[in-house]
Amino acid sequence: MNETPPSLLGMTTYLMSKTGKAARGRLADRLAERGLRLWHMAVLAALTDFGPHVQREIAARLSIDRSDVVKIVDGLGAAGLVERARDTADRRRVTVTVTPAGRALLEDLESEAVAVQEELLTPLNARERAQLTALLLRVHEGLRETGQVRPGR
Repeated sequence: MNETPPSLLGMTTYLMSKTGKAARGRLADRLAERGLRLWHMAVLAALTDFGPHVQREIAARLSIDRSDVVKIVDGLGAAGLVERARDTADRRRVTVTVTPAGRALLEDLESEAVAVQEELLTPLNARERAQLTALLLRVHEGLRETGQVRPGR
C-alpha cells in the first residue's frame, strides 16, 4: 500500500514537490511521444519570447550546460525548428533563431502543456486555479529576488 504519511501532507514544500514531479512527468511523456524533451520546448520558448540568442546566452538564460545546449540546438536545427548563423562581427559566435516551423511546434507543445495542466488542476474551479497561479508566481518572484532561483528554473 502506498499511503503518504499525514505529517508530509501538511508540508507545502512536499506537496509542491510531488505535484511538480507529476506535472513534469506527464508533460515529459507527451513530449517524448514527439521525440522531444522539456529542454527542447524551453529553448523554443526562449527564442520565441526573447528573440535570437547566441548559444551561450541560451545556456545562461535557461541554466543549461553549454554542451547540452549544443546538442539541443543541433537536434532542433536538424528538424528545421531553428536556424544558426555565424555572427559577422565575431565568427566564433553562433546566433540561433526560431523558424516558423519551430514557432508552430511550440504552439502545439503549449497546447500539450495546457492539457496536462487541465488534467492536474481538475479538482480546482477557475477561481482557485487563478489563485494558485497568482500565489505560485509570488513565491517564484520572491525566490528570484533573493537569488534562489535563476531565470529559466
